[in-house]
Amino acid sequence: MPSSVTTWNIDPAHSSILFVARHMVVARVHGRFERLSGTLKVNPDSPTLGEVEVSADTASIYTGAPDRDAHLRSPDFLDADNAPKLTFRSTKVEPTGGSSFRLLGDLTIRNVTQPVAFEARHTATSKDPWGNTRLIYTARATINRSDYGIRWNKTLDNGGWLVGEKVDIELDIQAVPVKA
Repeated sequence: MPSSVTTWNIDPAHSSILFVARHMVVARVHGRFERLSGTLKVNPDSPTLGEVEVSADTASIYTGAPDRDAHLRSPDFLDADNAPKLTFRSTKVEPTGGSSFRLLGDLTIRNVTQPVAFEARHTATSKDPWGNTRLIYTARATINRSDYGIRWNKTLDNGGWLVGEKVDIELDIQAVPVKA
């Protein structure tokens, strides 16, 4: 294996950016972004150290409910027309033991950038059936949506909120080396 830092492209067909938000206090709504891209700069011999940049098209949000998806693309939430990308750029990697690490960086949603820490793990380096090496990662973080200017909500009869403030984000990433 190479002993230097190389650039890897995120394989969008085999990667995902998922999220979960509370609805009506107790229910959970799951969704994903259907269009994503990004790069990793990493030494395959030390796959828990490196740099990450990933982005998703905010208009590609999908929860399985067309009316809800349209509302999530609106200025009440992601404002996809004025903020077409959600991006994450790493600033630091802190190994936490074994194949786990904390991935610190800047998350931009609605053109608002906030620091975030993902708990991440290098799950495998593997060859696909065509002989391509793949780096495989998972990462999780919880953000407060109001930190990004997403404040739309409705009060319920029981005093709770229609949409929870906390949003769980999960990344499942497969990356392939950039061909020369």
